[in-house]
This record gives sequence, C-alpha cells and structure tokens, in this order.
Amino acid sequence: MTPESRVIGLGLDRVDGPAKVTGAATYTMDVTADGLLHAALVRSTFAVGTITSIETAQAEAAPGVVAVFTRHNVPRMKKPSWNLLTPPPPVPLQDGSVHHYGQYIAMVVAETHQQATAAAALIRVDHEAAGASLSLDAPALKSRTNPYFLDAKRGDAESALTAADVVIDATFTTQANAHNPLGLFSTVARWDGEHLIVHDSTQNPYLIRDSLAKVFSISKDKVQVLAPYVGGGFGAGLRLWQHVILTAMAARAVGRPVKTVLTRPQMFTGIGHRPATIQRMRVGARRDGTITAIDHEATSTAAKVANVLYPVTLTTPATYRCDNVRGRDRQVRLDIPSPAHMRGPGEAEGNFALETALDEVACAIGMDPVELRMRNYAKVHPQTGLAWSSKALDECYRQGAERFGWAGRTPQPRSMRDGQWLVGYGMAGVTYSHFQAKCQASLTVRDDGTVLVRSGATDIGQGTYTVITQVAADGLGLDPVNIRFELGDTGLPRAPQAGGSGLATALSNAVHDATVNAIEALLASASADPASPLHGCSARDVAVAGGRIHREDDASRGETYVAILARSGRSELTVEGSSAPSRAEIGALLGSFAVSRMGRAGRRLVEATHAIAPAGAFAAHFVEVRVDPQLGRLRVQRMVSAVDAGQVLNEKLARSQIIGGVVGGIGQALFEEITTDVGSGRISNATLADYLVPVNADVPDLDVVFVGEPDSDNAVGVKGIGEIGLVGVAAAIGNAIHHATGKRLRSLPFTITELMD
Repeated sequence: MTPESRVIGLGLDRVDGPAKVTGAATYTMDVTADGLLHAALVRSTFAVGTITSIETAQAEAAPGVVAVFTRHNVPRMKKPSWNLLTPPPPVPLQDGSVHHYGQYIAMVVAETHQQATAAAALIRVDHEAAGASLSLDAPALKSRTNPYFLDAKRGDAESALTAADVVIDATFTTQANAHNPLGLFSTVARWDGEHLIVHDSTQNPYLIRDSLAKVFSISKDKVQVLAPYVGGGFGAGLRLWQHVILTAMAARAVGRPVKTVLTRPQMFTGIGHRPATIQRMRVGARRDGTITAIDHEATSTAAKVANVLYPVTLTTPATYRCDNVRGRDRQVRLDIPSPAHMRGPGEAEGNFALETALDEVACAIGMDPVELRMRNYAKVHPQTGLAWSSKALDECYRQGAERFGWAGRTPQPRSMRDGQWLVGYGMAGVTYSHFQAKCQASLTVRDDGTVLVRSGATDIGQGTYTVITQVAADGLGLDPVNIRFELGDTGLPRAPQAGGSGLATALSNAVHDATVNAIEALLASASADPASPLHGCSARDVAVAGGRIHREDDASRGETYVAILARSGRSELTVEGSSAPSRAEIGALLGSFAVSRMGRAGRRLVEATHAIAPAGAFAAHFVEVRVDPQLGRLRVQRMVSAVDAGQVLNEKLARSQIIGGVVGGIGQALFEEITTDVGSGRISNATLADYLVPVNADVPDLDVVFVGEPDSDNAVGVKGIGEIGLVGVAAAIGNAIHHATGKRLRSLPFTITELMD
C-alpha cells in the first residue's frame, strides 16, 4: 500500500510563507489581550555579590505603573525538576545574591512598554560586590574533569603518539558566541482561574509547560503553552529562562495578562550563549597517511549555576578509523550567565580542532587533504564496530571535490594568486549524530476531502509547516493544498523540541505512521462493505493516489476517502500516529564513549534513546578564500557543501537549512565573539551594531549538493540536517587561509592582524 506519486522531496514553497509576508503570522511579540500590561526587567550591573538595598518608591509612583517586583515581595516559587539536557535556571528574585552580570533583580509592570521601561530606570540598587572569575585565563581556576561522564578511550593513544612518524600537537581556542535570532525573545502570560496560558518564544513548548506547572504547584493539564511561530532560536529556545517565570508570576499577582519582550542587550545575558573553549589536539600518523593516534582534550566555560550538557570531544572518537583515540572534556565554572546549546553544540568547536589538525597532518606528509580523509575513512562506527544505518561521506568528498574543482588546487601554500589576492582552497569533513525523541501526531480525514494534521511541535523557521504537509500529502496520495498542519500548542499531541537536528525525523515518522493508520482504517471500512469496489482487499492489494484507494491491479476499481466516509455515515475519521527512537537511532552517540566508562549521566542518555547502532548525517565543505596580505582583508569567495541528508523532504528548504548553517559557520570563523569587561562582567558588545554577524556582503554564492540514499533506520528515511551546515565551516575556512597565506590560525574568530604580512 503505497502512494503512486511522490510529494516528498519536491521543492515546494513554504506553506506558511503567505502568512509571514502578509503579517498574518502571529509571533509572541504580536500577541495582545484585553487588559494587557507590559513588563520591563532590571538587571544587575555587577558580576558577583549581594544586593544590600533596593529602592523602588519612585518607580512605583511613576505614571502607569501597576506593580514593582523585587525579592521583598515576590512569592515563593518551586524550582523546576532538573534534567540532563536542559536544566532549569534558579528561580528568580528569591534572595539578594547575584551570580552574574545582567541577572534580573527587579521587574516593573505598567500599562505600556514605554512606561515600564521608564519606571525601571528609576530603581536604585546598592550592593556589595565580590571577586569574580570571568574568563578561562582567570587566576586560580579549578577545572572539573569528565564533567559529563562521557569521556572516551580506545587503544593506547600515548604510546601510539610516541611511535608515530608525524605528530601534530596544537592548541585551539574558540570564543563565546551569542545566538542572536532575529526575533527578540518574548513571553505573554495570563491566568484564567488556576489555568495558565503562555505564549512564548520557545523551541521546547512541553518543557515550558512542565516546568511552569512545577514552579506554580499546579498540574500540567492546567498549563497551555503556545508557540505557532518563533522568530529563530539556534538553541536559545531549548531551555526555560527566568523572564518566562517572572512574566507568569507577575500575571498571577496583578490578575491581568502581562507581556515581556527582552531587549537585545538582555538577549546576551538572559538566554544563554555558546561557551568559550581551549582545546589541545594531538594527532599521530604514519608517512603513508594512516592516522595512528588522536588525543583530544577540551576545556569549556560554564556557569556556576544551571549548566547544560556540552561535551566538545564527544564526536571525535566516532569520526575516523583509528585504533588509538582518547577524548576528554574539562569544565571551568565562571561567574557568567549560563551557556546554552547553540547550533552544533560541542561539535562546532571540536570539529574545528580536529579538522584543522588533520589538514596540518596532510601538509606535514605532503598528502592531499581529501586523500588523507579517504585513507582513514570509517566504513563502520569506529567505537562500536557496528555498521552505520547509512553513510555516504565518501560521496560527499568525491562529489564535493568535483563540483568545487578541487583538482585545480596546487598544494603549496601561497602558490595561487589573482592579482593582489592570495587564493586558498580548504576543506573539512563532518560527522554529525542527530538526537531524536518520542513524538505523537493526529490526523483527521474530513468529508470535504481535506486533512488536518496536528502536533505540538514548533517551527522556528526551518520549514516544519511545509515538510510535514508534504509527508502527509505523500502518505495519503493527496495534493498538499488539501493538507492543513496545526502546531505550536501543548494542547496538541506531544512532540519533542525543535533542536538537536531531531524534530524532522521524529515528526515526519509520526505523521507517516498516522497516514498508514488512516488508510488502514479507511480500507478496513471499505473492505468489509460488499458494495465497495474494495471489498475483500487487504493492504498489499491496494495503492493510493488522488485522494482515493484503488486496487493495485486495476486502478479503475477504487473509492475516494470522501466516499468511504459517506458510506460509513461518518463526517470524519481521526487516527493517531507516533514515532520513537529506534534501537539504532543513537548508536553514533553510544559509540562516542566507551560503555564501560559511562557514568550515570551517560547511561541515562543512552537508556532514554534505546539506541544500539549508529545513525547520523555527514557532510564535506569546500571553500575558496582570497586574502589581501597588505591589508589583512579576507573574502570567502565561494563554497560547496556536499551533504548526506538521507531522504530530503523538501529540496528547497533543505538547501536553505544548509545555507543558513554555513552562514552561521562563516560568522563563527570570521566575526562572532562576545567581549566581556573583566572588571564588571558587562558584555561590551551586546548589540547588533557591535556584535558582528555576517551580512549579504560577507556571504558568497553557496552551492549545496545532496548525496546518499534514504536512511534505513526510519520509515521516512530522513536525517537531521539543522546543524550539519555550520559544523566544519570554520575549519574549512581556516585550512583555506593556510593554503593561501602559509599561516596556520588556530583561534576563532580569525582576525585581520593575523592575516597581514
């Protein structure tokens, strides 16, 4: 029982596009309500210490002010339950302790946003500051070894390094980055008796629902979270943040709806960031290009409260065929806002070190960088020895190199020129495991020929509305115009977070399951009816097309879904669908650390995903750069990204996903860096005027090619690609810079002064 014509894979325009371009799409910032009040947040201006007094009289007397909340009048609230991937923040305004610059210390609620903002500026705070540790090079810092219980080891890396013909021993650094989605994070909360309704800029609505239920000591079914449109997230929306708790608290206290919209500077301290890292990478190899040892040690920054799981070395043991590998993470806790997962968390930083070091090996032994990677290609998962569910990384190398024109590269640094410009070619490979969780969906076939699909997922811009419409249309043999998809509501069937490159896999398979269940239910009704041309048919006897089920051996003998419903006297048919991580889903993650060495956190992660065999996406990025050595100017001239994405659900949107990731990688490589004043902890570039991100002039034409076959690990065959576009870009650019200039840059972002002769 299969559809006769495929809708999956077609580059359909976004079904939510018209709503967005006409302004009909309602983001949280657009939400209004009768009696809506507006909130403004007051932040600490020091990093560590204690608030000794806070004067609010002037703010309380200001025009339009309804309430001012501080530690003196905020009700006691419970802390949400801790979890492995997205730990909750401390409950705000519960005492006078300050743990980082920008911590919320007061909230003003007023009739208008302007009134709230003006009144917030009237609050006066006295404090006693304490010494703060703000950077990795702060004195007397202690690091925690194996903080996530995910360190890995196979073979004897030290002995192999000693015996190697060539050893690369280098230190790499990456700076903290801010998420900076276009949409400012915002929350609107209102109470209807004991029921809480929250509109939020979240990638994880059910986490927000469950957490707020715990905070306010109410049952989960009394909390509804709505997020039908989110203006970007990049991982910042995966956690509960303090402004969400405060908004709900204020709405309950004043008895009216309250809206909070973060300012751009507040986005830098209130919704996480990519942590800074220092990595030591040692790679040993023989003269024939065989990698004999990899030792990867990474130290990353963390907050002293509410840290996330952020291993940097996790993927290294899963990437290349090598008998002696060790991956070790260390964590340094600082007096900074809590980091959060950011697109390609850990992999983006770790890949930069690994793929740069491999380029150094290739240069040291005089081997082409693509050939080096192919010579050490892992046909099975290196840590477990299990076969990948699918893997076409070798095709990424081949087709990417051919499409890019890699064969035209001369190997010697500074050997290629175009006038004043030094020209360099660089590349990097990527292995990326996605994270899939359980997912549910419902599907209703109606007597007007339309279908309603529902699930509580979010769409943060990646195209969920569209690809799920295509999956449903494909499974039912319908035109996509007859499908409507509702999402972004915790009142709908439960879906996982839009993060970890896992939503498309989880949700598409749940919806596919629902389409199968719908056709089986319709066929069961028709098959049991002697008057139906489908009487006596089983699933193996039929196919679907054009909104009807027909006999596979005679397409003229069949019935429309509408006719089957009418004969059974029903106006609609609703079925459920679900998906769960298969027993092969997280094998790449399982294989990234030695099972015998796993701690409790590692075991919980594996048990939660029921995984045994490896699955994931793969890519190779090829880049041409041009460097003006007199001025230190750098131009990324062109890029080719070859991606093994499994079954591509929508070629246009998948290409857009990769392009967006590549642009983020260009930002990580060339521009992005949070700068912090070492005296106060103040972020000195917390605006888009000062924190640089790539703009159109910085981004060349980006070419994307998809290779490989549908993944055998799930019914739809899809792989997650939300993050693989970013990972590897920084290393590819850095390797191209070395080819152009002969300079090996090991610190992100690359700077003008490093590029000048």
